[in-house]
Parts: sequence; C-alpha cells; structure tokens
Amino acid sequence: MGRSRGIRGLAALVVAWRSLCFLSPDATGHAMEHPTLQRRAVLAAGLLPTAQAAQAEVVSTGEKVVTLKNGLKFPKASFGLQVYDDETAERLTSTALELGYRNFFASVLAGNQKGFARAVQASKVPREEIFICGSVLSNLAQDFEDAYLSTKKGCAENLEALSAGGITELDMILLDYPAKDCETIRGQWKAFEEMLAAGQTKSLAVSNFSPEQLDCILQTDATPPVLNQLPYSLKNYDSNAVKENAKRGILVQAWGPLGSGSLGLSASSTCEEIGAKYGKSAAQVALRWILQTGATFTTQSKKQEHFAEDIQIFDFQLTAEEVTKLSDISNSVGGRISAAADVVVPFGGAVGGALVISSVLDSFDKQAEEKDKVRETKPKGKDAKKEEEEEEEEDDDGAL
Repeated sequence: MGRSRGIRGLAALVVAWRSLCFLSPDATGHAMEHPTLQRRAVLAAGLLPTAQAAQAEVVSTGEKVVTLKNGLKFPKASFGLQVYDDETAERLTSTALELGYRNFFASVLAGNQKGFARAVQASKVPREEIFICGSVLSNLAQDFEDAYLSTKKGCAENLEALSAGGITELDMILLDYPAKDCETIRGQWKAFEEMLAAGQTKSLAVSNFSPEQLDCILQTDATPPVLNQLPYSLKNYDSNAVKENAKRGILVQAWGPLGSGSLGLSASSTCEEIGAKYGKSAAQVALRWILQTGATFTTQSKKQEHFAEDIQIFDFQLTAEEVTKLSDISNSVGGRISAAADVVVPFGGAVGGALVISSVLDSFDKQAEEKDKVRETKPKGKDAKKEEEEEEEEDDDGAL
C-alpha cells in the first residue's frame, strides 16, 4: 500500500492520548464518572468525520505561506518534533532546515526543545525566516488562579528551554488542551496575554479546542487565537472543523495529518490512484487534500526522503472532484466507529453510546492482540531481527 508510518514507544502513547482528549466532558454535554467510559465516549465524539463534500481551496499551487489574522506569515508545512532525545531533535531539525522547512512546532510534550533550539542556532538560516511555535500544558488546572499560575510557569519554561539555542522570542505560543471550563480557560489565557504584552511571543494559539471552548476566549476583550491545532486527516475528517474555526478568523493546523500511522485501506488506495496521475505518492496527495480543504499541517519524519516528500506538494493541485472524492471516504476505522456513534449516541446518550463504541474498539484490540501473538511465535532468526529493526525505523506522522 505504499509508504506507511508506524507509531512506536512513548510517542504512540502521547499521540493516542491526544486523540482521546480532543473533546472535554463539558464539550459533550455529559458528565461521566467512570474514566473508561469517558475515554470511550470522547474517542467516539472525536472521530466523527462527516460525509459532506469539501470545497477546494482557491489558491496558487506554489503558495507555501498563508497570512494569519494578525498579519504574520505562516508556512503551511510545519515540522513538529516528537518524543525523542535532544540529540535526535537537533539532528532532525537540521535536516528539516536543509530541506526547506521554515515552520517548527516544538511541543513541551516532546521534551526536546533544547536540542531543537541548538539546531536553529547552528543553521545558516536567518532567525527571521523561521517560524517557531512553543506550547504550554496546563489543562489540569482546577480554577482561574491555578490555570493562570501553571500557564505562566509553562510560558517561562518554554523560554528557558529555547534559550539553549539563543531563542528569546517565539513567533507563536500554543495552549496544548483547554482547561475544564470557561473560567479556567480564561485563567490560562491571561498568562498568554501577559507573554504577548511582554514581547516574548508574536501570536497566541490553541490546540484541541472545540468551537464552544474557543468562544470562552472570543466572548471577552482578550486577544483572539490565530490558530487551532486539531486532529485532521482523511482518517479523522470533520468538515465543520475548518468552517467553524474560519468563522472565528482562526486557521486550522492538522496534527496526525497522515492518520498517525495509516490512512486506512480505502483512503490509501484512492490516494495512490490519484497520485499516479500527478507522479505523487499517497502521502503527498493526502497532505495536498488538507491544504485544499482550507487547513495547514504539521508532520514529522526520521527519514530524509520523507522530509523531502512531505514538502514537495506545492507543484500540483487536486481537482474539485478529487477533493470531494477523498473527503467522502468513510471506510477507515474512524469511519466505522463514526457510523456506530451516529446510531447509538442520539438514542442511548453519551454513556449508552460509549458502551457500544467500547465493544467496537475492543474487537479491534482483540485483533491486534492476535497479531501480536503470531509475531511472538515467529522464530527470532536474522530475518526476524532485521524486521524488528526496520519497524523501529518507521515514522510517526503526528505532531504533539
């Protein structure tokens, strides 16, 4: 099926956790005490791709930069560092810079901002040509003051880590997950406003915010976010995500743009078919689709050829029919879960829906367990060892 990217180790846990946390209990409108049920229901809500046809974005194929609402130039293709050590972050950032990447998401969750900063400092690329986004994690705060103080601490930690490479100002700081309600979200945002006022960042952004959570900020006189980083791919597609954010003047940046490991059989096959027409890979078609449905993306790789592949998507354009065909694909795992949720949630509520979704997910888990058992019974000869090493080399396309 062409190029695929696997998730390994801690990165797998973090990316999976992001998927489970996309919607908060408040966003679903139901409070559920049992953590497993809550996780299942949130996953069901977060994986609801729509069957509506998307409208192709009217842009020049060579246009690599979009202008944010506050006037900043934002490269559409971003490199988002994952969970690996500072040395690896430094090496991969250097590779990305050499190949032309100028937008970087250095997440606090990755824990390697120092290595990233050192690569930026060592490069011959002028700082003003590089767009750098840091992030703060403070979503467990319990009230306004707690949210404010923990977010303020996170802002300071970003600057401290990035100072290892002489970076004293960010182009963007991103709030990685909303706190539990509007009051705590506003506490988080107060700290961001202060960072902006101090000249330590040029813009403010969020990640995994629902429209209602965005309005917690927008219904005040606070500085609005210019970007919302969301799970958005052919495997996890919600056309309303781009539309609802656009209505608020906010750009969507996709994390997990290639499905965090796999696009699914139907999407992969269709992307390969379309890609053959343009001399492009399935991954390039999937990324181009994201741009033409009005979003941008942050991706990553450990291989130079994949770095190059992900950024070579500005020399072709999908037709409106191709965009629509890809948007309507719903045969992935996410699509099947969505179909179940569409039936059970309206009648059984969030808890009843969660129980049915849970059984669907459990069936997938059992299939995976059976595959693992088969792998474990294979002889550990030279070929098996080589296969394991190759699996460890696979990429994770997500971004934290």
